[in-house]
Amino acid sequence: MTAQKEVLFFQTDWGFENGTEVFIIKAKASGYDGIETWAPIETHKQIQISKWLKEHSMKVIFLCGSNPSLPFEKSLSNYKEYLKNTLELNPVAVNSHTGSDFYTLNQNMAFIEVANELSNQYNIPVYHETHRGRFSFSLPKTIEYIERNKDLFLTLDISHWLVVHESLLKNRQELLDKIIKRSNHIHARVGFEEGPQVNDPSAPEWKNIVERHLDIWEAVITKNLKEKNNVTITTEFGPPNYMPTLPITKKPTSDQWNSNVFIMKALKKRIKG
Repeated sequence: MTAQKEVLFFQTDWGFENGTEVFIIKAKASGYDGIETWAPIETHKQIQISKWLKEHSMKVIFLCGSNPSLPFEKSLSNYKEYLKNTLELNPVAVNSHTGSDFYTLNQNMAFIEVANELSNQYNIPVYHETHRGRFSFSLPKTIEYIERNKDLFLTLDISHWLVVHESLLKNRQELLDKIIKRSNHIHARVGFEEGPQVNDPSAPEWKNIVERHLDIWEAVITKNLKEKNNVTITTEFGPPNYMPTLPITKKPTSDQWNSNVFIMKALKKRIKG
Protein backbone atom coordinates (compact mmCIF):
# COMPACT_ATOMS: atom_id res chain seq x y z
CA MET A 1 0.00 0.00 0.00
CA THR A 2 1.40 3.39 -1.02
CA ALA A 3 2.01 5.80 1.86
CA GLN A 4 -0.20 8.88 1.82
CA LYS A 5 1.68 11.97 0.75
CA GLU A 6 1.99 14.83 3.19
CA VAL A 7 1.99 18.60 3.23
CA LEU A 8 5.05 19.55 5.29
CA PHE A 9 5.61 23.02 6.75
CA PHE A 10 9.03 24.57 7.36
CA GLN A 11 9.93 27.73 9.24
CA THR A 12 12.58 30.17 8.05
CA ASP A 13 15.35 31.16 10.48
CA TRP A 14 15.85 34.42 8.55
CA GLY A 15 16.27 37.13 11.17
CA PHE A 16 16.07 34.79 14.19
CA GLU A 17 18.81 35.81 16.63
CA ASN A 18 18.41 33.55 19.66
CA GLY A 19 20.41 30.55 18.44
CA THR A 20 19.75 27.58 16.21
CA GLU A 21 18.61 25.06 18.81
CA VAL A 22 16.19 27.57 20.35
CA PHE A 23 14.87 28.24 16.85
CA ILE A 24 14.36 24.52 16.15
CA ILE A 25 12.51 24.03 19.46
CA LYS A 26 10.30 27.08 18.88
CA ALA A 27 9.49 26.01 15.30
CA LYS A 28 8.46 22.56 16.50
CA ALA A 29 6.30 24.03 19.27
CA SER A 30 4.60 26.28 16.70
CA GLY A 31 3.52 23.29 14.61
CA TYR A 32 6.22 23.09 11.96
CA ASP A 33 7.61 19.84 10.55
CA GLY A 34 11.06 21.29 9.94
CA ILE A 35 13.21 24.34 9.30
CA GLU A 36 14.75 26.04 6.29
CA THR A 37 18.19 27.60 6.73
CA TRP A 38 21.33 28.34 4.76
CA ALA A 39 23.55 25.26 4.64
CA PRO A 40 26.43 25.63 7.11
CA ILE A 41 29.93 25.44 5.63
CA GLU A 42 31.97 24.73 8.77
CA THR A 43 32.10 21.04 9.75
CA HIS A 44 31.41 21.65 13.44
CA LYS A 45 28.26 23.61 12.56
CA GLN A 46 27.10 20.84 10.23
CA ILE A 47 27.52 18.26 12.99
CA GLN A 48 25.77 20.43 15.56
CA ILE A 49 22.70 21.25 13.47
CA SER A 50 22.32 17.58 12.44
CA LYS A 51 22.42 16.61 16.13
CA TRP A 52 19.75 19.16 17.12
CA LEU A 53 17.47 18.22 14.23
CA LYS A 54 17.67 14.55 15.17
CA GLU A 55 17.12 15.23 18.88
CA HIS A 56 13.98 17.26 18.18
CA SER A 57 12.68 15.09 15.29
CA MET A 58 12.70 17.96 12.80
CA LYS A 59 13.36 17.93 9.07
CA VAL A 60 15.48 20.42 7.15
CA ILE A 61 15.56 22.09 3.76
CA PHE A 62 18.90 23.77 3.15
CA LEU A 63 19.37 26.95 1.18
CA CYS A 64 22.27 27.14 -1.23
CA GLY A 65 23.18 29.77 -3.80
CA SER A 66 25.59 31.27 -6.24
CA ASN A 67 27.29 34.64 -5.78
CA PRO A 68 25.95 36.85 -8.59
CA SER A 69 28.56 39.54 -7.98
CA LEU A 70 31.34 37.20 -9.14
CA PRO A 71 32.36 36.60 -12.75
CA PHE A 72 30.42 33.71 -14.27
CA GLU A 73 33.16 31.02 -14.21
CA LYS A 74 34.13 31.70 -10.60
CA SER A 75 30.51 31.85 -9.48
CA LEU A 76 29.72 28.54 -11.20
CA SER A 77 32.74 26.81 -9.66
CA ASN A 78 31.86 28.06 -6.16
CA TYR A 79 28.21 27.08 -6.62
CA LYS A 80 29.09 23.54 -7.64
CA GLU A 81 31.27 23.06 -4.56
CA TYR A 82 28.71 24.62 -2.19
CA LEU A 83 25.82 22.59 -3.62
CA LYS A 84 27.79 19.35 -3.42
CA ASN A 85 28.64 20.00 0.24
CA THR A 86 25.00 20.89 0.93
CA LEU A 87 23.67 17.68 -0.61
CA GLU A 88 26.10 15.63 1.45
CA LEU A 89 24.21 16.86 4.55
CA ASN A 90 21.18 14.87 3.31
CA PRO A 91 18.37 17.45 3.57
CA VAL A 92 14.79 16.83 2.46
CA ALA A 93 15.55 19.17 -0.45
CA VAL A 94 17.74 22.11 -1.43
CA ASN A 95 16.30 25.52 -2.22
CA SER A 96 18.69 27.19 -4.65
CA HIS A 97 19.28 30.88 -5.36
CA THR A 98 20.59 30.31 -8.86
CA GLY A 99 22.57 32.36 -11.34
CA SER A 100 21.98 36.04 -11.99
CA ASP A 101 19.75 38.34 -14.01
CA PHE A 102 23.01 39.74 -15.42
CA TYR A 103 24.23 36.39 -16.78
CA THR A 104 23.23 35.19 -20.23
CA LEU A 105 20.64 32.48 -20.73
CA ASN A 106 23.37 29.94 -21.54
CA GLN A 107 25.41 30.92 -18.49
CA ASN A 108 22.39 30.49 -16.21
CA MET A 109 21.62 27.17 -17.88
CA ALA A 110 25.08 26.00 -16.80
CA PHE A 111 24.07 26.46 -13.13
CA ILE A 112 20.84 24.56 -13.72
CA GLU A 113 22.67 21.70 -15.43
CA VAL A 114 25.16 21.43 -12.54
CA ALA A 115 22.23 21.32 -10.11
CA ASN A 116 20.48 18.59 -12.13
CA GLU A 117 23.64 16.51 -12.27
CA LEU A 118 24.28 16.71 -8.52
CA SER A 119 20.61 16.25 -7.65
CA ASN A 120 20.56 12.99 -9.62
CA GLN A 121 23.85 11.88 -8.08
CA TYR A 122 22.60 12.35 -4.50
CA ASN A 123 18.93 11.57 -5.21
CA ILE A 124 17.86 14.77 -3.44
CA PRO A 125 15.72 17.39 -5.20
CA VAL A 126 17.15 20.82 -5.92
CA TYR A 127 14.52 23.51 -6.45
CA HIS A 128 15.38 26.88 -8.00
CA GLU A 129 13.62 29.76 -6.30
CA THR A 130 11.74 32.37 -8.30
CA HIS A 131 13.61 35.41 -7.07
CA ARG A 132 14.55 38.93 -8.08
CA GLY A 133 18.17 39.18 -9.14
CA ARG A 134 18.35 35.55 -10.29
CA PHE A 135 17.68 33.80 -13.61
CA SER A 136 14.06 33.45 -12.46
CA PHE A 137 13.44 37.13 -11.78
CA SER A 138 10.34 37.31 -13.99
CA LEU A 139 7.51 35.09 -15.15
CA PRO A 140 8.23 35.17 -18.92
CA LYS A 141 11.98 34.72 -18.43
CA THR A 142 11.45 31.70 -16.20
CA ILE A 143 9.19 30.17 -18.86
CA GLU A 144 12.15 30.32 -21.26
CA TYR A 145 14.24 28.24 -18.87
CA ILE A 146 11.65 25.58 -18.05
CA GLU A 147 10.97 25.13 -21.75
CA ARG A 148 14.66 24.46 -22.34
CA ASN A 149 15.13 21.97 -19.50
CA LYS A 150 12.51 19.36 -18.56
CA ASP A 151 14.32 18.58 -15.28
CA LEU A 152 14.17 22.15 -13.96
CA PHE A 153 11.89 22.38 -10.90
CA LEU A 154 11.07 25.48 -8.91
CA THR A 155 10.49 26.91 -5.49
CA LEU A 156 7.61 29.25 -6.20
CA ASP A 157 7.88 32.55 -4.34
CA ILE A 158 5.20 34.48 -6.15
CA SER A 159 5.74 37.61 -4.04
CA HIS A 160 8.80 38.55 -6.11
CA TRP A 161 6.89 38.51 -9.38
CA LEU A 162 4.02 40.62 -8.09
CA VAL A 163 6.57 43.41 -7.60
CA VAL A 164 8.46 42.81 -10.85
CA HIS A 165 5.26 42.85 -12.91
CA GLU A 166 3.29 45.27 -10.69
CA SER A 167 0.43 42.85 -11.00
CA LEU A 168 -1.46 40.07 -9.23
CA LEU A 169 -0.98 38.15 -12.50
CA LYS A 170 -4.68 37.36 -12.82
CA ASN A 171 -4.48 38.04 -16.56
CA ARG A 172 -1.43 35.76 -16.94
CA GLN A 173 -2.98 32.50 -15.78
CA GLU A 174 -1.89 30.51 -18.85
CA LEU A 175 1.76 31.35 -18.18
CA LEU A 176 1.32 30.88 -14.43
CA ASP A 177 -0.12 27.40 -15.00
CA LYS A 178 3.11 26.40 -16.75
CA ILE A 179 5.06 27.54 -13.69
CA ILE A 180 2.75 25.74 -11.27
CA LYS A 181 3.38 22.47 -13.14
CA ARG A 182 7.10 22.84 -12.36
CA SER A 183 6.76 24.06 -8.77
CA ASN A 184 7.50 21.48 -6.08
CA HIS A 185 8.27 23.76 -3.13
CA ILE A 186 6.59 26.97 -1.95
CA HIS A 187 7.95 30.03 -0.21
CA ALA A 188 4.82 31.41 1.41
CA ARG A 189 5.21 35.14 1.84
CA VAL A 190 2.54 37.65 0.84
CA GLY A 191 3.65 40.44 -1.45
CA PHE A 192 1.72 43.00 -3.44
CA GLU A 193 2.10 45.09 -6.57
CA GLU A 194 4.48 47.58 -4.94
CA GLY A 195 6.45 45.42 -2.51
CA PRO A 196 7.54 41.86 -1.71
CA GLN A 197 6.01 41.81 1.80
CA VAL A 198 2.80 43.28 3.19
CA ASN A 199 3.10 44.94 6.58
CA ASP A 200 0.77 42.46 8.33
CA PRO A 201 -0.97 39.58 6.53
CA SER A 202 -3.68 39.43 9.20
CA ALA A 203 -4.77 43.03 8.56
CA PRO A 204 -8.19 43.21 6.82
CA GLU A 205 -6.95 45.53 4.07
CA TRP A 206 -4.78 42.71 2.71
CA LYS A 207 -7.50 40.03 2.69
CA ASN A 208 -7.91 39.93 -1.11
CA ILE A 209 -4.14 39.85 -1.62
CA VAL A 210 -3.78 36.98 0.87
CA GLU A 211 -6.57 35.08 -0.88
CA ARG A 212 -4.81 35.51 -4.23
CA HIS A 213 -1.67 33.93 -2.78
CA LEU A 214 -3.67 31.12 -1.18
CA ASP A 215 -5.27 30.34 -4.55
CA ILE A 216 -1.86 30.04 -6.23
CA TRP A 217 -0.35 28.01 -3.38
CA GLU A 218 -3.34 25.68 -3.32
CA ALA A 219 -2.86 25.01 -7.04
CA VAL A 220 0.76 23.98 -6.38
CA ILE A 221 -0.30 21.76 -3.48
CA THR A 222 -3.04 20.08 -5.52
CA LYS A 223 -0.65 19.47 -8.41
CA ASN A 224 1.95 17.81 -6.22
CA LEU A 225 -0.50 15.61 -4.34
CA LYS A 226 -1.94 14.43 -7.66
CA GLU A 227 1.59 13.54 -8.75
CA LYS A 228 2.11 11.61 -5.47
CA ASN A 229 4.72 14.05 -4.20
CA ASN A 230 5.12 15.34 -0.68
CA VAL A 231 4.43 19.07 -0.62
CA THR A 232 6.96 21.30 1.16
CA ILE A 233 6.09 24.84 2.20
CA THR A 234 8.33 27.35 3.94
CA THR A 235 6.62 30.35 5.51
CA GLU A 236 9.02 33.17 4.74
CA PHE A 237 8.03 36.55 6.06
CA GLY A 238 11.29 38.33 6.72
CA PRO A 239 12.61 40.71 9.40
CA PRO A 240 13.26 44.46 9.00
CA ASN A 241 14.17 45.98 6.64
CA TYR A 242 12.35 43.45 4.48
CA MET A 243 9.44 43.89 6.85
CA PRO A 244 8.09 47.45 6.71
CA THR A 245 8.94 49.58 9.75
CA LEU A 246 7.72 52.80 11.28
CA PRO A 247 9.80 55.93 10.60
CA ILE A 248 12.32 57.16 13.16
CA THR A 249 11.78 54.32 15.66
CA LYS A 250 12.21 51.62 13.00
CA LYS A 251 9.68 49.54 14.91
CA PRO A 252 8.41 46.55 12.86
CA THR A 253 4.80 46.91 11.76
CA SER A 254 4.01 43.31 12.78
CA ASP A 255 5.60 40.30 14.48
CA GLN A 256 7.57 38.24 11.98
CA TRP A 257 7.05 34.90 13.73
CA ASN A 258 3.32 35.50 14.15
CA SER A 259 3.00 36.45 10.48
CA ASN A 260 4.59 33.18 9.42
CA VAL A 261 2.40 31.13 11.77
CA PHE A 262 -0.67 33.04 10.53
CA ILE A 263 0.10 32.01 6.95
CA MET A 264 0.78 28.39 7.96
CA LYS A 265 -2.59 28.21 9.71
CA ALA A 266 -4.37 29.88 6.77
CA LEU A 267 -2.88 27.30 4.40
CA LYS A 268 -3.79 24.40 6.69
CA LYS A 269 -7.36 25.70 6.88
CA ARG A 270 -7.52 26.11 3.10
CA ILE A 271 -6.19 22.57 2.50
CA LYS A 272 -8.71 21.02 4.89
CA GLY A 273 -11.43 22.90 3.02
